[in-house]
Amino acid sequence: MLETIRDDRQMRALTGMSREKFDELLPIFSQIYHQEQYKAYEEGLAKGTRKRKPGGGQKGKLPDMAHKLFFILNYYKTYPTFDVLGHRFNLARSKAHSWVYQLSPILHQTLMETGDLPERKFESVEAFKAMLAETDQILIDVTERPHQRPQDNEAQQALYSGKKNNIPSRI
Repeated sequence: MLETIRDDRQMRALTGMSREKFDELLPIFSQIYHQEQYKAYEEGLAKGTRKRKPGGGQKGKLPDMAHKLFFILNYYKTYPTFDVLGHRFNLARSKAHSWVYQLSPILHQTLMETGDLPERKFESVEAFKAMLAETDQILIDVTERPHQRPQDNEAQQALYSGKKNNIPSRI
């Protein structure tokens, strides 16, 4: 799939980043991936469960690091189901799931190392305001979440949003 990308616009549509940024992340992603593989190898040796060296065994459908990085970036850009992701990359649904959960922490470490992760926690309200000093507008995307309804009738009425129109008609 990576070979069929025609231009930078298509790369941005599929991964959320330019080809230049992708090429910049690739060596760091590869290094972290190999470090994690070697750490798992060492742990397997210590437990006595390891049978072969890292890189040994059957080669998967994501043959190289560029395909692995493209796979995980594409997942986070488009959020397809594992069935769709598997079909897109010629993988079984379970393998698509395994790759996402194997590659996600590696991508996170890569983005932390390059400084490309957004700030998520702030020490104070002032620190938050300072970070957004040059921002004109903030959009917050929220989702309504279900919650347990109280059994007490008065408590139910206090929490009632008026969203459902269950008022009987007076005809």
